[in-house]
Amino acid sequence: MSDNDSRKNLRMPEEDEVFAIVMDMLGANRVKVRCMDGVERTARIPGKMQKRIWIREDDVVLVEPWDWQDEKADITWRYEKQDADQLREEGHIQE
Repeated sequence: MSDNDSRKNLRMPEEDEVFAIVMDMLGANRVKVRCMDGVERTARIPGKMQKRIWIREDDVVLVEPWDWQDEKADITWRYEKQDADQLREEGHIQE
């Protein structure tokens, strides 16, 4: 079985979303993320994800920056470790 057989079709960012890496847990359902557009933002974990999807440091997530405050964002998706590794291999995420 080759590597190509194990490739999954992953959720990619929509027009207003960007990849980000969680840098620090701030508490109160907020995290500090480094986005792939070069901006560090404070991201909010929405209520529908709390206690269902656990987010930790170094996780790869999709964030949607706020229109009215560019330094803040909402987390919309968290990738599993093997999915994040696949994104790194394909060049979507630069460390």
